[in-house]
Amino acid sequence: DGGRRRKVVGVSDQARPEAYGGAPAAGAVEHGKVVCILNCAAGTCDAEAVGALLRKLAAAHGVDCEILAPERGSDLAALAKRAVADGAAVVVAGGGDGTINAVASALVGGDARLGVLPLGTLNHFAKDLGIPLKLEDAIRNVFTGRSLAVDVGEVNGRLFLKNSSLGIYPRIVRLREAHQRKGVRKWIAFVKALVYVLRRPRSIYLRLKIDDEHSRARKTPFVFIGNNRYEISGLSIGKRAGLTGGRIWICQAPDAGRWSLFRLTLRALAGRLRESDLEAAEARE
Repeated sequence: DGGRRRKVVGVSDQARPEAYGGAPAAGAVEHGKVVCILNCAAGTCDAEAVGALLRKLAAAHGVDCEILAPERGSDLAALAKRAVADGAAVVVAGGGDGTINAVASALVGGDARLGVLPLGTLNHFAKDLGIPLKLEDAIRNVFTGRSLAVDVGEVNGRLFLKNSSLGIYPRIVRLREAHQRKGVRKWIAFVKALVYVLRRPRSIYLRLKIDDEHSRARKTPFVFIGNNRYEISGLSIGKRAGLTGGRIWICQAPDAGRWSLFRLTLRALAGRLRESDLEAAEARE
């Protein structure tokens, strides 16, 4: 379902209004309770230092901000739901894309808005919205930026802001996390997991029903479901032009074997992937 919306607070004025919609606001946070949930395990940050800076800048804007720093990432959604139940008008997620997604999923369908502090490694969601990556600027942006509603996707009852995948990528993530639990650094763990999966590819059988139209069953090593269209070629690979189109974007590589996957991976890493290398479609559901 590509039609759900979640209001994000503190979108930078660097973001293009024509791409994202939403009228500029005098202040993203004008009144109401603000709760910030920090997950500093998502990147390189000090929860105490981030909290001190957040309180200082919140006070400068006349806002009282409660800060929560859970020890486990599994507590994020529960804390967000509790914050909303306690009357929070804005719930700020501080962490990587996974943290932001977990907090956002708890806010969908309600009136509370989502604030974003990009503290992770890649911070794709913040980049897509033009939210500053420098911490101090990102905090100020929560209080002075503009807000807008963005699309939220859903696959098998799970909500996502960016994308969801079946097949090869979830296998890579599980293996990477297993290596990390053994003390391997994230990028080294990723490379080891990638090599293992590429050497032992598996396929899934897929039949798509796009806007009530059926396609034939296909064998593919992965299915990528994006919240709106992703660029898959050139230097813009992995970026989205907008998050308000109300579309689900489905990408796959039908009948790709081990060597085809290896070539696709090399092209993607080199920024030379072509749209003709993959099969993609868009739909509302």
